[in-house]
Amino acid sequence: MNWQTYSDRYERELLESIIPFWENNSIDKKYGGFFTYLDRDGSVYDMDKYMWMQWRIVYIFATLYNSKYKKDSWLDIAINGYNFLTKNGVDSSGNSYFALNRKGEPIIAPYNIFSEAFAMMGSAALFKATSEEKYKTSAVRAMNNYVKQFDNPKGKWDKSMFARKRRLNLRTYMILANLGIIARDCLNINDYKDDVNNSIELILKNFWNEQFGVIFENINPDLSFGLDSCEGRNINPGHGLEACWFVLKYAEGSERKDMIQDLEHYIKSQLKFGWDEKYGGIYYFMDVLGKPHIELQWDMKLWWVHCESLITSLYA
Repeated sequence: MNWQTYSDRYERELLESIIPFWENNSIDKKYGGFFTYLDRDGSVYDMDKYMWMQWRIVYIFATLYNSKYKKDSWLDIAINGYNFLTKNGVDSSGNSYFALNRKGEPIIAPYNIFSEAFAMMGSAALFKATSEEKYKTSAVRAMNNYVKQFDNPKGKWDKSMFARKRRLNLRTYMILANLGIIARDCLNINDYKDDVNNSIELILKNFWNEQFGVIFENINPDLSFGLDSCEGRNINPGHGLEACWFVLKYAEGSERKDMIQDLEHYIKSQLKFGWDEKYGGIYYFMDVLGKPHIELQWDMKLWWVHCESLITSLYA
């Protein structure tokens, strides 16, 4: 296998196809922010602006600017996005909305803390690019909001009633681990070290199940597995793999090489479990006991799942 051939192909696809597509088609030059509903020809088919994707674009262009491929125009794109989102995307209590319309008016309340996660990432990458304190301030605000709401991610917008069984969800812990890494690498702060360590320990020791060879999406508050319910049996192979490369990145940067061997085992096992032996590709959702899944799109092969598997495999 010629690794250089693969490396060259990915580099070419990124720099000559993917990034130019978004540069040419996603920027809203009238109101700011980005169009993210783009057809294959680059035409816009919806103008609402969801904060997750908006902040991810800020993060990507700031990160590209911080790379060896550095271009001033990429930093300009990230800054313009940041300006639009900080002007329009935060309510009077300092919480990030879930979505805005094209003009920047809020259309969905700040009911989910993951808007804060991506706001932190975008702001932190801009601080690394510019060393301007306002970006660090924004990143720390978003990070503190995430940590503050960690145990109740939806807050007053949670529709659950008192009798619903509470679960610990993998994504809240894996995202916190990633944010701690970004805080370390972009902001040069280690304030969230304990939160990151606790999240990683839970992923490695509690969400992982050796019997089935998978990382569960949900576990019970007492750290047991709820095999008597669809929610408890839910496996999201892409999430599990994504969590693994977050932890690998943490291990690499914190001299925790002892984690790497276990993670290699987890990755191989998770890939094997999620792989479609007949047609290839990785399933979106799976039931650990092979029961029918409640998500109707369970057998779709989503692009992000395969991107995460590629990143994870390369890190390993």
